Amino acid sequence: MPKSRATLFILLGAIGMSLAALFVRLVEQADGFQILTYRSATLAAMVALMACMRRRIGPVRFLQSLDGKDLVLGAILSLAFTTYIFALLNTSVASALFILAASPLFATLLAWGWLGERPRPLVCGIILLAVAGIALMAGEGIALGQTLGNLFALSSAAFFALMLVTARAGGKEDVLGGTFLGGVLSCLLAAACAVLIGDGLTVSLRDLLICAIMGAFTIGIGIGLVTWGAPYAPASEVSLLVLLESVLSPLWVWGFLGEAMTAREILGGVIVMSAVAILACLSARAEVTS
Repeated sequence: MPKSRATLFILLGAIGMSLAALFVRLVEQADGFQILTYRSATLAAMVALMACMRRRIGPVRFLQSLDGKDLVLGAILSLAFTTYIFALLNTSVASALFILAASPLFATLLAWGWLGERPRPLVCGIILLAVAGIALMAGEGIALGQTLGNLFALSSAAFFALMLVTARAGGKEDVLGGTFLGGVLSCLLAAACAVLIGDGLTVSLRDLLICAIMGAFTIGIGIGLVTWGAPYAPASEVSLLVLLESVLSPLWVWGFLGEAMTAREILGGVIVMSAVAILACLSARAEVTS
C-alpha cells in the first residue's frame, strides 16, 4: 500500500474513533453495561469483517487463525474498552480523551520494565511533563467530582499501553484478531453484568441504534482503518496521526452538545498532547538515523 493511502486510512480511522464520545453522550437511558454490550457486539462484527477484507480470507478461516496471543490481547482490550466507556460516563470527554492520549508514554514505561528498553533521560523528562498535565486535569476532576471517571480513564490508558507492549513482545503486527476478541469478551462481560447486577439488556430502539452505530462505524471501522494503514507508515507518524482522535473528540461534543472544556482541561490536555507529539518526533528522528 502506498504511504499516502496508508496515511489517509489512519486519518479517516482517527476521525471515526473521535466520534465515539459524541455517540456516548447521545445515549439517553442505557447504562454503561448496556452501552458496552451492544457497542462491543457490533465492534467485534465490523472488526472481523475488516480483518477478512484485509487478509482476503473468509470468516471461518479468520476464526481458525485466532491463537493464544490474540486471546491475551483480547482480554486486555476488553478491560480497556470497559474502562473507556465508564470513563466517558463519569468525567468530561476532554479529560477522558486527553488522559487516554498518554497511552504511548505509559507504553514506554512498560517496555522499559518488561522488555528492557531503557528510555533516554530526555524521554523520562517528557513522561514527567505528561504526568504533570494529567495531574492538572486530575485536580480539576477532584474539584468537579469527576475523580472516578479520571481513574477509569487512567486505567483505560494503562490497559491500551499494556496491549501495545504485549503485541510487541509477542511479535503481533496485526492486532485485528485481538481486537475482535476484545469486543467479544467485553460484550459477554457487560451482558453478564447487565443481567446479574444491572438493569438487564432491554434498551430503547434509539439507544440500541446509537450503540450499534458507535460500535460498528466509529470504533469498528476506525480501528480497522488505523490497523490496516499502520504497517505502511512510520510508527512515529502513526502516533501523531492517531492523536487527532483526542483533539477532535472534545470538539465534537462541544460543537454539537455544548460541553465546554475548562481552562485546566485545556492546559492539561495541551501538555499531554505536546509530550506525546515530542515523543513521536524523537521516534521519527531515531527511525531516520537507524
